Amino acid sequence: MNEISICPQCGSENVYFDGSLYICPDCAYEFEEGAAAESGNDVAKDSNGAELFDGDAVTVIKDLKVKGSSMVIKRGTKVKSIRLTDNPEEVDCKIDGSSIVLKTCFLKK
Repeated sequence: MNEISICPQCGSENVYFDGSLYICPDCAYEFEEGAAAESGNDVAKDSNGAELFDGDAVTVIKDLKVKGSSMVIKRGTKVKSIRLTDNPEEVDCKIDGSSIVLKTCFLKK
């Protein structure tokens, strides 16, 4: 077992391993073994590798079914004013008045 001494999110030294994940009791952040090295790579990128920022306008590259709804987001739908989340693989946006979280791998700038 590789000893991780600091949390990649808050920098605390009180990290422990619970058998599957490393956990920081100070900020409640859970991460896998390689996450400490990858923590500097928290940049949201679209399907083409372009960096995304708050307020960008993006286009959906594939028809997407919305879970829990009969709604389908059609390919080519333009989404304005996206908001980045804590997860670099997801963005918040509004489509047809509904607030939706989309994966960045289905978007292009």
